[in-house]
Amino acid sequence: MDEQFWQSRWAENQIGFHQRDVNPYLERYWPQLALPRGCQVLVPLCGKTLDMVWLAGQGHRVLGVELAERAVQDFFAEHGLTPEVTQQGVLRRYSAGAIEILQGDFFAVTSADVAQCQALYDRAALIALPPPMRDDYVAHLQRILPARCDGLMVTLDYEQARLEGPPFSVPEAEVRRHLEAGWEVEMLERNDVLEKNWKFASRGLDALHEPVFRLSRR
Repeated sequence: MDEQFWQSRWAENQIGFHQRDVNPYLERYWPQLALPRGCQVLVPLCGKTLDMVWLAGQGHRVLGVELAERAVQDFFAEHGLTPEVTQQGVLRRYSAGAIEILQGDFFAVTSADVAQCQALYDRAALIALPPPMRDDYVAHLQRILPARCDGLMVTLDYEQARLEGPPFSVPEAEVRRHLEAGWEVEMLERNDVLEKNWKFASRGLDALHEPVFRLSRR
């Protein structure tokens, strides 16, 4: 789970976690947040997700953060965008229109970098991290995000002992343990998605759920 792990996954195109369509929970629940047009949305560990394009299409500015340079370059190339690239401390900023991606270590992102973010969208960040790093990730979000922030989070819930992550199982109880000290957490939906995820079924799981949470910073 070090940097080389993720760099290798992208270099070898082992990116089964990448969704080829916009996440349906994002489309269904994001409008309920009633965020103002033009506000900036933080998308940690963004990869090359199409969700960033959808968010920009709703009138938002998008700030992704991604470790693998290959993922960032692929994102802009696949959408026919030529980004402006600048160095920002230890991070590299790629910018094109309403979408910016900071390429580098998420834990190097500062409060100044995300000062304009009024929203958080996490579909694949928390579940990409092993337990010790999940604690650090949530603590870092708490440190850097502005006091007023709303968000949407999608996780996975399965029997972790039967399958090694990533993606890891992060059930409702763990989400609440991590976040409730600083956020209001509301579960919006929890679906059984095993039939739609043959890779999980083929590896011996008999249950796989996707919980969806609405977040509001206290």
